Amino acid sequence: MMKRFVPFVLVVVISMGSSGVLTSSAGSPQEAIETGRLLALLLDAGRVTIGKNQALINDPAKGDKGFTPEVFAQQVIAEFKARTGIDLNDLDTQPIPEMAKPLLARLLEESKKTVATYQPVINIKGVKYKGLIPATFGTETSFRFQNWSRVYLKQTAPDRFLRNPRNKADAFELAMMEKLADPSYPRDKAAILSEIDKQGRSVRIMLPLYYGQECIGCHGGPKGERDITGHLKEGGKLGEFAGAISVKLSLK
Repeated sequence: MMKRFVPFVLVVVISMGSSGVLTSSAGSPQEAIETGRLLALLLDAGRVTIGKNQALINDPAKGDKGFTPEVFAQQVIAEFKARTGIDLNDLDTQPIPEMAKPLLARLLEESKKTVATYQPVINIKGVKYKGLIPATFGTETSFRFQNWSRVYLKQTAPDRFLRNPRNKADAFELAMMEKLADPSYPRDKAAILSEIDKQGRSVRIMLPLYYGQECIGCHGGPKGERDITGHLKEGGKLGEFAGAISVKLSLK
């Protein structure tokens, strides 16, 4: 498992339609980039929180784990604030783009819903693996968020780390991940790559993910051994580039 857990990229496309559903007319490119950065960090905060609670979630000796959506949310809020300085409990007063506020609030709500759906399984005694891992959390939360916001979310990783074919990177993501995987690229948790397309219609943001201590149990060695999920371990090393969270926002 991974500090920012299973290798993947999140792609976000936002637009604003007449249906009352939030779509995106992003403000300035700078506002869009910051909004994308914050969305990526919040999704990752949820994944990190799920990763940190794997021992509790998968404890076969306990019934009720006490890991409710509300407990999860408070841990996510604390993780996100530690990384960004932004308090999700008081979004209205935070110095962030206005377009980011409803999106962050909704992403947190959809994150809680994902954890809520797993409550019956989490609280079963005698079962070691419950299926709620950071990668699963990211995929399901992204899907829920997309249904509400028309924001397209996608997890991906370099092909050598790819476990779910649905998460296969597109050409842009593959190119950006090559840059992010370069040993000379700064290993900064908040460092992002961003690019505006040639027509000025959209901006893409990518937040790199690296294997943390929590990741090695599933993604470390020995390479080829089965992990708790039944997948083959990739032989990843602590601090090695593992994927990214990618965000795409419309500027028109």
